[in-house]
Order: sequence, then structure tokens, then C-alpha cells
Amino acid sequence: QVQLVESGGGLVQPGGSLRLSCAASGFTFSNYVMKWYRQAPGKERELVAHITAISGSTNYADSVKGRFTISRDNAKNTVYLQMNSLKPEDTAVYYCNAVHKIAAMASRYNYWGQGTQVTVSS
Repeated sequence: QVQLVESGGGLVQPGGSLRLSCAASGFTFSNYVMKWYRQAPGKERELVAHITAISGSTNYADSVKGRFTISRDNAKNTVYLQMNSLKPEDTAVYYCNAVHKIAAMASRYNYWGQGTQVTVSS
């Protein structure tokens, strides 16, 4: 049974930090590109960051570049999102997504977590 379980969300003041974790099970984690998305109320879901399966190359949305860091531990089947210098506009539900590294398999092997709420407010 495939599972992606996010944790680490919560309420933080502007300028603060949080680290989100996403624990994966039920599939071969090292074969998957891992992504973090977020969705704020009334807005579309947006891609925040992704990390490739083996080389660990990363990419970020312009809005979080320099503040967020995505990383993965293939031995622990876990992906992380370190969020620093948080702003009120970072408030959203954050979702973990796993997509198979082979493009032809990506549409079939594409999994989502349940999301974790991040609220940035004073």
C-alpha cells in the first residue's frame, strides 16, 4: 500500500522556520522524483520545489528561492522541505508528491500525501 505521510506543519511567526517531512512507503522511493506543492485558500496548487531521484538535483519556485531547501534521504524513504524566513504569503497546505523518474511511467505512478497546514502569522 502506497503512503506518503507529511508532518512538521504548524503555526509560525513571520521570519521563523519550519521543516516539513514526508515519509514514503509502499514503493521504491529511489525511483521517484519528489516534489512539494502548496495550495493557499482560493488559489491553485503550485509547485514549490522538486528533487530528482538519484542525483538529487533541485529546482525551486521563484517565490521560495533562497529561503526553502528540499532534500531527500533515500535510506529513510523521506523527503524534507526546510523553510526559512517564512512570510505570511507562505501560508498554505503543503503536499508531498512522488512521480516515477521514467517519463513514460509518470502518469501511472504518481502519488500524493494528505497535506500539512503551514500558517505564518503574528
